[in-house]
Amino acid sequence: MKKIEHLGIAVKNLENSNALFEKLLGEGPYKEEKVASEGVKTSFFKNGPTKIELLESLNEEGPIAKFLKSKGEGIHHVAFEVDDIYAEMERLKQEGFQVLGDRPKKGADNKWVVFVHPKSTNGVLIELCQEIE
Repeated sequence: MKKIEHLGIAVKNLENSNALFEKLLGEGPYKEEKVASEGVKTSFFKNGPTKIELLESLNEEGPIAKFLKSKGEGIHHVAFEVDDIYAEMERLKQEGFQVLGDRPKKGADNKWVVFVHPKSTNGVLIELCQEIE
């Protein structure tokens, strides 16, 4: 893994949270988009070499909606940038981690993404991401 690519934060209302983080960081989001495969609307803020992704659920049954119901707003996942997502998935499986899915999905911000179950990572949902070329 190369570096922390972004921190994902689950929010109830993206518009309100964008305004809050704009005040906090001194500038607005550089990108907003919907990710149908995950049922979310996202926005991204730059903070030095790392990004912050805010995630609002598009429906009441999506993973972010379920997270908000059980835990409330807050850090949802830590994303790590990788050079070869398939090789990293295989390496983590060999190390005993529970990788969610057999192949990456197209995620936000032009990335291939796959998640590692928090039960195998001390309660933290981990996302692996690789730039789509």
